[in-house]
Amino acid sequence: MTAVRTTTKSPVILDTRVLSGSGGGPDKTLINSPRYLDPVGYRMICAYLHDPDDAGFQTLRQKALKKNVELVSVADRGALDWKVVPRMLEVCRKFRVDVWHGHDYKTNALGLVLKRFHPMRLITTLHGWVHHTGRTPLYYMIDRLTLRHYEKVICVSDDLVAACRKSGVPGSRCELLENGIDLGDYRRTKTPADARQALDFPNRLTIGAAGRLSAEKGFDLLIRAVDQLIKNGRDVQLLIAGEGVEKDNLSKLVGELGQGDRIRLLGYRSDLTALYETMDVYALSSFREGLPNVLLEAMAMRVPVISTAVNGIPRLISHGESGELTEAGSVPALAASLDRVVADEHLRNHYADAARKTVETRYSFAVRMGKLARMYDKMNLRGDRS
Repeated sequence: MTAVRTTTKSPVILDTRVLSGSGGGPDKTLINSPRYLDPVGYRMICAYLHDPDDAGFQTLRQKALKKNVELVSVADRGALDWKVVPRMLEVCRKFRVDVWHGHDYKTNALGLVLKRFHPMRLITTLHGWVHHTGRTPLYYMIDRLTLRHYEKVICVSDDLVAACRKSGVPGSRCELLENGIDLGDYRRTKTPADARQALDFPNRLTIGAAGRLSAEKGFDLLIRAVDQLIKNGRDVQLLIAGEGVEKDNLSKLVGELGQGDRIRLLGYRSDLTALYETMDVYALSSFREGLPNVLLEAMAMRVPVISTAVNGIPRLISHGESGELTEAGSVPALAASLDRVVADEHLRNHYADAARKTVETRYSFAVRMGKLARMYDKMNLRGDRS
């Protein structure tokens, strides 16, 4: 177990999460949060359970160092590694944790166990439920059972609020708190053509996407939709950033379609901001999402967005005004939306301006963290601590 930087500020909120690889959207939120909470009197520590042989944690560590975040590493070798319980108990006692803030099914279950040995209050944030492995339905069943015992359940989309209530969580304990973007980190500085030149990409109209390469993201549908555009004469390319279990299947599909020079799987990219700048259109093809950070990031970077109309996304995108919504699971519908936006530069500019304005007015990270701090205040987390 290792940690960086210690302070004496209280109350102490331990945000806990299981990490695979270098993390995803929720981890961007966690790493950005302490610098907003510290000035208003909350000391936030990020504790990650991860396989010690997974090199992805080092990438997250570097991001945490840049943000001056207290980051705790806890070895976790899988579902049967019971030693994570004493390891996390040691963390709770060492930092005199007042509040356990879970961010997934395992840390939610751990919070309930550890509360028996270390008195603390329990909060969790739900980032979205998906089904990408054979065990995932079991894990999320466990998660739903644990939520009933948490003092506050924060949901990033209204469909998750409804799911929590259906699972037996009282409405008074459910709170909608949508994701936000640090506007200072996401601001376009180059035209798409200049950005493509800087990254040595071919200079043709670019459709982009990013995320975990797993079945629920629907990247195979996006690949097929872009293949249709290309075969219909559109001079476009598709760039997909991310790693995951579907990588080989997607690579095979690109090869079968004969689009290896137009459709590229880029793997993990640490330079997503620069990659957004290369894009003329951002496409999200998921079957399930909460409120994805990648959409907020693309919109903040003034990239026109097309997305499936799932879960919290229709609250973010106003169809025909700040972007386009399309039917999940339909290659023809996705291809039609892409074709319409690709063909109309004026429409792309309109969507880009409206997207940036939407994020500025409704989804800035500062606004989100202000809401979270007020939520903590209402819960009287300081109690009688000096």
